Amino acid sequence: MVKSQRPVGLLFDIGGVVSPFQAILDYEIANKIPTGWVNFSISRTSPNGSWHKLERGEIKVDADFFTAFNRDLKNPDLWKQFHERHQKMQTTASSALPPLPELDAEWLFWEMMRTSREPDPYMFPALRKLKESGEFILGALSNTVPFPEGHPYNKDANSIRAPFDFFISSAHTGLRKPDPKIYNVALEEMNTLAKKRGIYGFRSSDVVFFDDIGENLKGAKNAGMRTVKVTLGRTQDAVKELERITGLQLLDYEGKARL
Repeated sequence: MVKSQRPVGLLFDIGGVVSPFQAILDYEIANKIPTGWVNFSISRTSPNGSWHKLERGEIKVDADFFTAFNRDLKNPDLWKQFHERHQKMQTTASSALPPLPELDAEWLFWEMMRTSREPDPYMFPALRKLKESGEFILGALSNTVPFPEGHPYNKDANSIRAPFDFFISSAHTGLRKPDPKIYNVALEEMNTLAKKRGIYGFRSSDVVFFDDIGENLKGAKNAGMRTVKVTLGRTQDAVKELERITGLQLLDYEGKARL
């Protein structure tokens, strides 16, 4: 529950909050893979899975990464754990362990990157209005991947970053949410910018953090921030919460973002 005091800073994840991140769910549904398996596999290989190393900038997007990512997605021990967990939620399902799903890790990766390029139709216009108001420090704190040199996705990153006063990327800092250190980096940046605006006595509770992943929000709470959970495909609700927090009108009377 977010307290009523007006924040000094607003901090946002990118994928799933500022840009859509539907590709994993769409892929699982299209290929009849139990929903949640890909994210389960990624989360359970932490901290040294291929995806985590990539987001910390320790490895490159190349053939070796795709081989390792595919191996992580076909880990039989994790598949058994996922199935047992799934069984507890599906009481009428068969208890027999099904075969590991067949996945194309490289195709899935690039589809994830492709679908996350477009700004969210509700959140992104709201960010522009917040930026124009000049009343808040806007920051991004996101787990990112380092695209190969010369890749076109490196060029269009600036459009996503434009509304923010600062942008903290896991691939460039070597830190990845929910590592406590990356939240401290964000708070230090917020504090520096607050002082430049003549705001002193800054506290971590002066920041509200928006993310779609529970463990990332837990990390922010542990750092003292206030948090808002953004539900996949429900960013309009998150913008309404932004309106409540900031006191600014960010949606029009039809509930659509003001462009």
